Amino acid sequence: MDPISTGKVLIPCAHTRRHHLSNDLYHQLQAYASQLLKRVQAIASLSLAIDDIPPEFARPEHEQPGVTTYRGPAPEIPVIDLGDDDEDRATRAIADASREWGIFQLVNHGVPVGVVRELQRVGAEFFELPQEEKERYAAAPGSLEDYGTRLQKDLEGKKARVDFLFRNIWPPQRVDHRMWPKNPADYRKANAESAKHLVGLVDKMLRSLSKGLGLEEATLRDAVGGGDLVFLLKINYYSPWPRPDLALGVVAHTDMSAITILVPSLQVFKDGHWFDAKYVPDAIIVHIGDQIEILSNGDYKSVLHRTTVNKEKARMSWPVFCSPPGETVVGPLPQLMSDDAPAKYKTKKYKDYAYCKLNKIPQ
Repeated sequence: MDPISTGKVLIPCAHTRRHHLSNDLYHQLQAYASQLLKRVQAIASLSLAIDDIPPEFARPEHEQPGVTTYRGPAPEIPVIDLGDDDEDRATRAIADASREWGIFQLVNHGVPVGVVRELQRVGAEFFELPQEEKERYAAAPGSLEDYGTRLQKDLEGKKARVDFLFRNIWPPQRVDHRMWPKNPADYRKANAESAKHLVGLVDKMLRSLSKGLGLEEATLRDAVGGGDLVFLLKINYYSPWPRPDLALGVVAHTDMSAITILVPSLQVFKDGHWFDAKYVPDAIIVHIGDQIEILSNGDYKSVLHRTTVNKEKARMSWPVFCSPPGETVVGPLPQLMSDDAPAKYKTKKYKDYAYCKLNKIPQ
């Protein structure tokens, strides 16, 4: 077999298929990959070569996209025009979408298309770098700012599959440029420019969400940390995968953030069905996260979503998680509670909420 190189690991070339291999050799290659290949890009190269996936990546049948994706007419995710001269109408639309869907699309949002394109370009170029260069940006275990791979097993022993790059992009005191990629050369500039525009957009979303609850417009912004709200950019890279009907890039989840701003690539769960979300070109997507659901005492809904993969090409997404500082205490707002509407959620520090969420500990 002619080998190809993935980092320091040699694997069979792409024209070698499983039916050309003995079962023993096939399982040896799987074991070899599990032991030596750290990143999804490398595992995917091996899987494409043998035209199959390691069994731990095949989701249970009740999660498999080939079985669970709805193929009928898909509902339309709400589209909200921020250029509407009637600001109250836009506010009502944001509140309604947050109650009914937990996700909506923004057009005329004020973030230049060129800024988004540049953010996408430098992210894509980073993942095209040699594996050895990308590994320079892998942080110590436990750090959120990291280049890495999400391969942790779930409660059923299965794995999802995505390579990622996490970096804080706002506020300035949270940004550590020492660990930002130096290649592409304009990576830092592209991220700084996008942060500048997103801060204003997120502020506007929080004001609208507050008004939609009948509160003073600064209420939610103050409750999630005000000017200390942390913007964490995650670039997700989903390698081509030979069995997209069986595997997921990211399993079903809600975001633990306050809100998430997304350049999209995902499926949404609505009315008992998973469906491929259809997006307006150049729209920006807003997810309601767990913290806004908690603060609103369940009036606004954190959206359940997941990410699928593709056999023919890599897929990428660029979510920006906007979250309170760790010491911020978050719970249902007193203004929204009464004897008839008691608290539905516990009040706790955000860092404690995040710890429970990441470690699958009941809240």
